[in-house]
Amino acid sequence: QVQLVESGGALVQAGGSLRLSCAASGFTFDDYAIGWFRQAPGKEREGVSCISASDGAVDYANSVKGRFTISRDKAKNTVYLQMNNLKPDDTAVYYCAAQGGISIGTMWCPLAGHNYDYWGQGTQVTVST
Repeated sequence: QVQLVESGGALVQAGGSLRLSCAASGFTFDDYAIGWFRQAPGKEREGVSCISASDGAVDYANSVKGRFTISRDKAKNTVYLQMNNLKPDDTAVYYCAAQGGISIGTMWCPLAGHNYDYWGQGTQVTVST
């Protein structure tokens, strides 16, 4: 059964850094695209970043370009989101999501959440002023 578990969320000061982890199990990891999403109180869910199956493509929301980096460690079945120069507006619950398998192609990397079938429980990121 597909399972995704996020970790790494914390309280951090503005300008600081965090690395979120999305640990996956129950599927052929490299055949799935992985997305990071976030939702702040009173706001709609926002696509933050994605990485395609076989790491053929990545994408980022304009609000995080140049600050966040997504990567995949195949040996650990884990996708990371390195977040640098954090801002108070980055405060949200961060979720990872997965969609696959091989039929999606190696360049498929949408930032719209409805494209993903499997979701983790989320991890809280709070950036203080």
